[in-house]
Amino acid sequence: MQETRAAITGIGAYLPSYRLTNEEISTMVDTTDEWIMQRIGIKERRILKEKGKATSDMGTEAVKQLLEKTNTRPDEIELLICATITPDRPFPATANIISRKARLTNAWSYDISAACSGFVFALTTAAKFIECGQYKKVIVVGADMMSAITDYTDRSTCPLFGDGASAVLLEPTTEDVGIIDHMNHTDGKGRHYLHVKAGGSKMPTTPETLQQRMQYVHQDGQTVFKYAVSRMADVAVDIMKKHDITPDKLAWLVPHQANMRIIDAVARRMKISREQVMINIENYGNTTAATIPLCLYDYENQLKKGDNVILAAFGAGFTWGSMYLKWAYDTNK
Repeated sequence: MQETRAAITGIGAYLPSYRLTNEEISTMVDTTDEWIMQRIGIKERRILKEKGKATSDMGTEAVKQLLEKTNTRPDEIELLICATITPDRPFPATANIISRKARLTNAWSYDISAACSGFVFALTTAAKFIECGQYKKVIVVGADMMSAITDYTDRSTCPLFGDGASAVLLEPTTEDVGIIDHMNHTDGKGRHYLHVKAGGSKMPTTPETLQQRMQYVHQDGQTVFKYAVSRMADVAVDIMKKHDITPDKLAWLVPHQANMRIIDAVARRMKISREQVMINIENYGNTTAATIPLCLYDYENQLKKGDNVILAAFGAGFTWGSMYLKWAYDTNK
């Protein structure tokens, strides 16, 4: 009996039209385009400015584009998982709202909160529903409106983040393509170094927490950088070794887009060239759960059926993980 795998069979995306440049950031805090480019590698980031719009609106547009591109009816989708840390509301799940707006009348849905590793964790979960034969069509969305929790008076964090969404369709295959393996990890000590301090049950929002700007992202940059480099590189190298993927056999590394120095360090550990690495951080910044699928979207027309691809991510928590897949289709965008 042939093994059934989950394969990505299409990608959709949505990016807000407003471009927040380094020059504009430098009018908000004491920084420069040169400083940001040298230390982070971001030139601009997209920001959702439309009044009343939120994460679900970006996710919905990505799903609608995906359905159109893959010629899939909304009622064919059986499950939608949304990776996000910027839900529209604490509840209901943003996935529920996306499903309603995209008219996925036969799908159940839920959110996964794993910060920048969210898409890899959600893709891992969704693949299991395909592999066991329960579902034929599952959508995974990575979407975050990071501008909603970014403090634009904080020089250390405000250049980092942008808004965006991307969605992939998973379907079963018995060909030698699709998702082959994953290695995912968490370590709760990371909660001290990268977090939003207030707004949850441990510290509900009060006038005092708002005054102290505790509703925004806070991070210990040096500690996060150190752990991100080591954990993301380790897990990517581990999955290469497990499957005997030498650098010459790897078509693409798709890393979380947090910092260009982290991306370069991971590539060095894997002994691959920059030409084998998907990079779009300069244009979008860190869109958290959306970075990896946005890379796949941007590079879709360069991917070839059978390509060995490794996804690698690191996020708050700490969370980190890698996934090995063989690309399932050829495309011309």
